Amino acid sequence: MSRKQNTAQEEQGTIDLTPMLDVVFIMLIFFIVTATFIKEPGEEVVKPEATTAELKAASILVAINENDEIWIAKEEVDDRMVKVTLERLYAENPKGWLVIQPDKKASIEKVALIADAARKIGIEKVSVATEKS
Repeated sequence: MSRKQNTAQEEQGTIDLTPMLDVVFIMLIFFIVTATFIKEPGEEVVKPEATTAELKAASILVAINENDEIWIAKEEVDDRMVKVTLERLYAENPKGWLVIQPDKKASIEKVALIADAARKIGIEKVSVATEKS
């Protein structure tokens, strides 16, 4: 066999993976763009119990610990900065839910402060997290 015929046979036996890689990268970009990322509050709380508790998906989580400290996106947030922080997170995901996770010992005033700030910036889906009893 001549060298030219040997090279032609090798070219016929190879598979071009470039189109498959293009499809994989396009799918990866699609899933990254359409994914909803949840911002964890950064504080563990002991939730109050309720008999009507339901499981709902959330994209913005706000925790209130037993010392009435507000935690959003793993940072403690001052009462005056709650609205600004929620506006930023809501701008990132305007279709998202807000879930307030108060500790059993947290005051209702903090829950009302967060819910009021959420309503002022246009978040209509606001829930309070509880444990099912």
